[in-house]
Amino acid sequence: MLEKAPAFRRVLDTEAETRALAQGLAGAITPTGLSVELHGPLGAGKSSFSRALLQHLGVTGRIKSPTYSLVESYPWTHGTAWHLDLYRIADPGELEWLGLESLADPGAIVLVEWPDQGRGMLPAADLRIDLGYAGEGREARLAALSPRGEAVLKTLRPD
Repeated sequence: MLEKAPAFRRVLDTEAETRALAQGLAGAITPTGLSVELHGPLGAGKSSFSRALLQHLGVTGRIKSPTYSLVESYPWTHGTAWHLDLYRIADPGELEWLGLESLADPGAIVLVEWPDQGRGMLPAADLRIDLGYAGEGREARLAALSPRGEAVLKTLRPD
């Protein structure tokens, strides 16, 4: 894991700005997939950001929140996109019955809300996104956790 300060920060004063960030990230994701940890307090916009990202990846139809199902999968142009919400998980061992082996597919997009709840049962993340409150709006901080995550951030904000 790369231990660095966030490489990318953006204030998201409106839902449109959140969607624009998701669109930029979707455009930066290559067909090789990406594993993303989403951190932040309840109501910070993790599910909204995930839904916007999936839509910009080309997922059509209803995108459901995995709050109760824990995991939802969607086909996208280059494979499968997985959206997990682990808020209700008390112990990572509870995830064994979900059959999460498919998350290790290098072409998959994996979005995990509350990833600390599943530590040890999830693939290594490429990107960490921290969403939080900033005044009347929100703030997003993105940090690379792998070379693939670094490539994505470089595409979002070229040096």
